[in-house]
Amino acid sequence: MNNHPVSNDRPWEAESQTAFLQKSGHGYRVGIPERKNFFEEFSFVFRETFFHDDPLYHYKDQPRRKQFWLGLQSFFPILGWGRHYNLKKFKGDLLAGLTIASLCIPQDIGYAKLANVPPNNGLYTSFVPPLVYAAMGSSRDIAIGPVAVVSLLLGELLKHEINPKKHPEEYLHLAFTATFFAGITQAALGFLRLGFLVEFLSHAAVVGFMAGAAITIGLQQLKGLLGIKNFTTNTDIVSVMHSVFSNAHHGWNWQTVVIGMSFLVFLLTAKYIAYRNHKFFWLVAVAPLTSVIVGTFCVYITRVDKDGVNIVRHLDKGINPSSVYKIYWSGPYLVKGAKIGILTGIIGLTEAIAIGRTFATLKGYQIDGNKEMMALGVTNIMGSMTSCIVATGSFSRSAVNFMAGCKTAMSNIVMSLVVLLTLLLITPLFKYTPNAVIASIIINAVVGLIDIKAAARIWKVDKLDFLALLGAFFGVIFKSVEVGLLIAVMLSIGKILFQVTRPKTALLGNLPRTNIYRNVEQYPEAVRVPGVLIIRVDSAIYFSNSNYLKERILRWLRDEEDLNKEHGLPRNQHLVLEMSAVTDIDTSGILELEELLKALKKLYVQLELANPGPLIMDKFLAANYVELIGPEHIFLSVDDAVAYCTSKFKATENT
Repeated sequence: MNNHPVSNDRPWEAESQTAFLQKSGHGYRVGIPERKNFFEEFSFVFRETFFHDDPLYHYKDQPRRKQFWLGLQSFFPILGWGRHYNLKKFKGDLLAGLTIASLCIPQDIGYAKLANVPPNNGLYTSFVPPLVYAAMGSSRDIAIGPVAVVSLLLGELLKHEINPKKHPEEYLHLAFTATFFAGITQAALGFLRLGFLVEFLSHAAVVGFMAGAAITIGLQQLKGLLGIKNFTTNTDIVSVMHSVFSNAHHGWNWQTVVIGMSFLVFLLTAKYIAYRNHKFFWLVAVAPLTSVIVGTFCVYITRVDKDGVNIVRHLDKGINPSSVYKIYWSGPYLVKGAKIGILTGIIGLTEAIAIGRTFATLKGYQIDGNKEMMALGVTNIMGSMTSCIVATGSFSRSAVNFMAGCKTAMSNIVMSLVVLLTLLLITPLFKYTPNAVIASIIINAVVGLIDIKAAARIWKVDKLDFLALLGAFFGVIFKSVEVGLLIAVMLSIGKILFQVTRPKTALLGNLPRTNIYRNVEQYPEAVRVPGVLIIRVDSAIYFSNSNYLKERILRWLRDEEDLNKEHGLPRNQHLVLEMSAVTDIDTSGILELEELLKALKKLYVQLELANPGPLIMDKFLAANYVELIGPEHIFLSVDDAVAYCTSKFKATENT
């Protein structure tokens, strides 16, 4: 016999316990959970929402001194891995740091141009931010600095507010303000443990957005690659291509074209060789700096800059000057900088966390998303006060860092020190660097953002995801980066809303010689039970989908009745609702189930519920739905429900 305790505040349990035992073939009945008070329920939801990873687990049963040290390590992971650092690890980090430094220096100059700020600010962003991240970041492989997509987005948003050519100082001040608020946004999301908000951008939308941004960035570089002086300020593909071809006869500089195309072929060839043979990964890092050195030397010797070849010109020597006084702390630009910073900060977070998780998985360790947000936030706050633009994880540099054998975040420190030496000693040598070489380096870098394999996989797996990809992609290349981003967000949220408002339902049948019931579409051999319609709901039931589910269930019943008439089968007298996949239900959902019960009674069909979860049963009891449907119509499994229904058929036949 069943010895389940009977709760005194639920008298229907005692009255119907025998009924439950009679209808259950294995001696169990539907379990009723202990009711939680409001505080317990709120605490559980709050904990699972914000502290699902149990961050205080390692502090349990530890002395206070140890807890204090663990607390410091959680904010500054360098205190943890630094204690066990040795010469062997440093050799790997030194090689990796030198390698990514050779890659970042020419890239930083190009990314500064994308953001419409002086080249020095791009180099500054690879000095201070990597030092801060090395102390606070939990990833061993991320290389920190300016990146193409975020720099382009920052530049596009900033120039809508201030013209960078007419008002360069005010523009730069707004850039630092946006960087500050990007850091505030990132740190706040980490501190408040709101990292799940970043994940509202679906993978498909991000793939499409990145590919579109890569093409947009590449098209923008045609100005430097072809030596065009009168180039459009728009970023959409139509305006850019019109600008390119309208200048074809007189606007192109043939020396610039030769320089740009030659180095672009060299860079792509080096990347191809490294891709085919991973032993030559260093080519990817060395090739850009080699291009800068060779290109600069050639221009200096030939002085083709006098024939119209655009060069970088002057770069100031010295380390980052303070920019605290340049941030807009009041006035209308404060709000504008905050809006731009929030947007660029979220995009930077999305890219950095995706990169960090990718390489952490390859090396078999974990990163804490909330700690990463805190680290990136403080990195950009400090960067905004030291003349930097928004910094985040760079995929190309992180990949080279990984391939070069980095062991810890020390590789970021090595890279930062190399950039420091560059700022102190050799920045004047970049004076004759041709812009065509910088353009070819940027084009070579962004090619990797076009992930054709990922797009093909998305097409195979989910066509709706692929539509989101296309929407974000075409929004970027035909309109602008911010419009493409808006489309990406809207499509990501739209997909969630579509899945919530139109959940899946399935018709179940019995697998022969078993008591298992499965979807008849997936298992064609599954047999429908005469007189019993079995439907599974594969979603929580909320106000947004409850009416649809009710109508869909009634449509299932109508369609099955038509089939029964067509094949001369008996009409359905019972409808079994399999609820194991229903994780939650709200008051609207219960009201619609009440309406469904009334509608079925008018059709002389009895509603049966199979395997409702503990939360569902608790809400059914609170709403008196159990009394309405009758406890004898709630079953532990579909098999129990079908057995009950067939016993009713036999009882009717006998009478």
